[in-house]
Amino acid sequence: MGCAASKTADSKADRLSRWSATGIVGLRDAKLKSFPDEVLELDRSVRTLDLTHNKLAAIPEEISKFVNMQRLILAENIVERLPGNVGKLQSLKLLNLDQNRVTFLPDELGQLVKLERLSISGNQLTKLPETIGSLRNLLLLNVSNNQLKFLPESIGSCYSLEELQANENSIEELPPSVCNLIHLKSLCLDHNKVKKIPPSLLKECKTLQNISLHNNPISMDQFQSMEGFQEFEARRKKKFDKKIDSNVMMGSKGLDEGVDL
Repeated sequence: MGCAASKTADSKADRLSRWSATGIVGLRDAKLKSFPDEVLELDRSVRTLDLTHNKLAAIPEEISKFVNMQRLILAENIVERLPGNVGKLQSLKLLNLDQNRVTFLPDELGQLVKLERLSISGNQLTKLPETIGSLRNLLLLNVSNNQLKFLPESIGSCYSLEELQANENSIEELPPSVCNLIHLKSLCLDHNKVKKIPPSLLKECKTLQNISLHNNPISMDQFQSMEGFQEFEARRKKKFDKKIDSNVMMGSKGLDEGVDL
């Protein structure tokens, strides 16, 4: 009995020592039903926390201890909400909540000013907080497979945004502020209810190379009549040609022509 207990203790000590030394806590597929208390002991040592594919339903308030954490990956759990003090994770650059049961995001999300990648696809969101506009360093936003009917006007303040994925929602139109996203390269809105997009989008978003609008009411004629379409088409073609040049042997399915309605 004593040997078994010692082995268990050593095992925990070894894990904590390894996690503390590397800053990486990997507990994928660990069959966890609750947040592991031993991880909370590490607080400032944690840089990456990956709890993918478990059965976690709740994230404890104590997660705010991880003030140096840069990557938080909680994909494929049954999480319903984030605690409000998630905003204290001031070092966070990546937050992945794909395939959970999240119905809303707290306003404190806007305090994650260093966040570069936010992915929350496959949840039950009906709206995004207006405070999302405070994420000025955000490069990627993936809100696909939710129940969104609109994107907030404040999204136009995510000035660094390069890729916006909002496939499979119920979005009817985009807010005019998306025209402020001058670094946007890719806009994906497949399987929505989009009837129109802001008329100056192609003119103002001069780095836009890819727009995907499969299964939406908008027509190609509407799209082609927009101001700035010719310039967009030139960028799209340049990207397409570059892919061909660098991937001569690539099959046609590997190519993205940039616009598809």
